[in-house]
Amino acid sequence: MKVKITIPTSLKDITLQQYKRFLKIQEKVTDQRFLNAKMIEIFCGIDLKEVMHLQLRDTEEIVSIITALFDSKPELVKRFTLNGVQYGFQPQLDEITLGEYIDLDTFIGDWENMEKAMNVLYRPVLVNVKERYSIEEYRVGTEQQIMDMPMDAVMSSIFFFVEFRTGLIEKYDELFRGNGDKSLDSFSQFTKKWGWYQSIAALAQFDIRGFEDITKLGVHECFMMLSFMKDKNELEAKQIKKKFK
Repeated sequence: MKVKITIPTSLKDITLQQYKRFLKIQEKVTDQRFLNAKMIEIFCGIDLKEVMHLQLRDTEEIVSIITALFDSKPELVKRFTLNGVQYGFQPQLDEITLGEYIDLDTFIGDWENMEKAMNVLYRPVLVNVKERYSIEEYRVGTEQQIMDMPMDAVMSSIFFFVEFRTGLIEKYDELFRGNGDKSLDSFSQFTKKWGWYQSIAALAQFDIRGFEDITKLGVHECFMMLSFMKDKNELEAKQIKKKFK
């Protein structure tokens, strides 16, 4: 029986939704042959019954081709079109708000919710002039619209954000110093339980009515204030300790 199959030749041919589906199966399946068959079924878009009619050497070759795609590091995809809508990568990543950064930091390593991170990084383009463009404001809850975005955009934006995040950690070293997991230290995150909530609470002077306003401020603006507050608290603590010696 002849089987017509279209093998993806780049990450652009694979969607986020397909990849998430495969990851879920990969977590449960231990039989490598069955996992290979599911890989072909999902990424090549054919029925599992048809996959079973493929010769073993063909199956292994297809799996090898697909696997190799995920070993590459694609260049940042700035724009892509999905369902007739053009999406653009955040052109001013350095100017994102604290709320946007928190959502990115929370979901960028969580494949179960990766679309939430992508919803921050990629949004519909409003104005497009040659290489320059502007995008819509960030809206929580619209992530389902980009579930079929291409994986080259997903992977490249993850690499890009990780580099950006590393730069922030280096710039605000006093906030992250001494934390192997790169989470904020005891001033901004006095226990792992409270995470970013403590940082927002500190910036809002523990007035819950100001929490939403804080998340709309720039990430650099917030980190600078947290750094100042941390240094101030440490200095005051040293003065008190010295006074009671």
